[in-house]
Amino acid sequence: MLDPAIKTQLAAYLEKLQQPIELVATPDGSDASRQMSELLGDIAALSSLVSVREDGTDARKPSFSVGRPGEAPRIRFAGLPMGHEFTSLILALLQTGGHPPKVGAALIEQIRSLPGRFHFETFISLSCHNCPDVVQALNLMAVLNPNVESVMIDGALHQEEVNARGIMAVPAVYLNGEPFGQGRMTIEEVVARLDTGSAARDAEKLNAKEPFDVLVVGGGPAGAAAAIYAARKGIRTGVVAERFGGQVLDTLAIENFISVQHTEGPQLAVALEQHVKEYGVDIMNVQRAEALIPGDKTHEVKLAGGATLRARAVILATGARWREMNVPGEKEYKAKGVCFCPHCDGPLFKGKRVAVVGGGNSGVEAAIDLAGIVAHVTLLEFNDTLRADAVLQDKLNSLPNVTVIRSAMTTEVTGDGHRVNGIVYTDRITSESHRVKLEGIFVQIGLLPNTDWLKGTLNLSRYGEIEVDARCQTSLPGVFAAGDCTTVPYKQIIIAMGEGAKASLSAFDHLIRSAVPQQ
Repeated sequence: MLDPAIKTQLAAYLEKLQQPIELVATPDGSDASRQMSELLGDIAALSSLVSVREDGTDARKPSFSVGRPGEAPRIRFAGLPMGHEFTSLILALLQTGGHPPKVGAALIEQIRSLPGRFHFETFISLSCHNCPDVVQALNLMAVLNPNVESVMIDGALHQEEVNARGIMAVPAVYLNGEPFGQGRMTIEEVVARLDTGSAARDAEKLNAKEPFDVLVVGGGPAGAAAAIYAARKGIRTGVVAERFGGQVLDTLAIENFISVQHTEGPQLAVALEQHVKEYGVDIMNVQRAEALIPGDKTHEVKLAGGATLRARAVILATGARWREMNVPGEKEYKAKGVCFCPHCDGPLFKGKRVAVVGGGNSGVEAAIDLAGIVAHVTLLEFNDTLRADAVLQDKLNSLPNVTVIRSAMTTEVTGDGHRVNGIVYTDRITSESHRVKLEGIFVQIGLLPNTDWLKGTLNLSRYGEIEVDARCQTSLPGVFAAGDCTTVPYKQIIIAMGEGAKASLSAFDHLIRSAVPQQ
């Protein structure tokens, strides 16, 4: 099952086990079950502390549990955790076997103190790059708290259950049988939702912080670069963000980051956070900014949790989010057929008909990827020509199960009350309305800046972008901005990083000049 190179790496990891672990399989005789047995056998052969049994009684087959001998297991995998989920399996083995997790002591204590019993079910697809973060967070909680159970369920392998629950986007998390969350969630976000008193405690701690020299709002590439450049100047630097990594976390392959031939968004996000932490930057995660209040000497950033942070200079690096179609039915059927990530949710539409809205690079790439999974793809483009690179268009045109419709203005998403069943568009040349029957819609029409909370505070463009000059200065003295939330053209990771560095240097220059008494 595992090739020699992976076995060598896994053997090195398993040397970190401090106590025995037991893998209990529930097979069913299928090909997936045979692969599972082979995988577990390979793992057990690499460490004397790992044992395997195949007398499990799990209702889901094939599946296996990870636990300690003599204890009821609290981590299960209903499916074969390969692909992006292989790391989830390795971490489950190590953490169950006593290897310490890489989270703070305060968070560990918070997890151990959670009251109640929590049974989590996480439906995933093996091609989803967002799913492992959720699975790993819940698995770690199960290791730390005996009242928490976590099961990963491969949606492609358990299609009947996926259809019965109406799951059309992953990761989909259920708690004690009820929907809990959709999409990427960090362990801090999960714990905050379960620990109802944490918001007030966090607000009290944040309010008590002394003013920062530079406060960066946003933890994506621009925010990370700004924080590093500020901290290297030896000034008090803080980063406040909803999730560190920003939109990079939702990016799969990155092949244009100069000097790095290939990486993936989640890997880059981890590297960014680790680099920022090297400089002792105060990172305040899972915090959403909702107001900027300019001042003469310090500016204030009010957070949704009730806290207020103060800083002599502020760098806004809030990034952007997927642009929505804003047509009837879109909101009603979001995660019920309306999706934004073909890599994550594509496998749930195997053998079905889908549409991709958008003819740029992301839209055409999505159509190409989906064509290998689904029965048919209809690509709708508003303009009379596709905007994607020629090489992508050539590939798209070679696929037999793709239909491209140009000059198409999407006007409605239709459904049966539970899930999507069609999309309506108007031919911009003939003005005729058409409806395409399908089961899924993937929206790929660009980005919107995360600047709604700044309206009326500083100058924004008609597209909602923060207007900046060549030094990243906004219309407010002492407030700078960088990255995808600004008017700087070409929304690329490498450009965002450069703008973040520039904004930080400009902020430092502002601090120096404002500290010198005027003659």
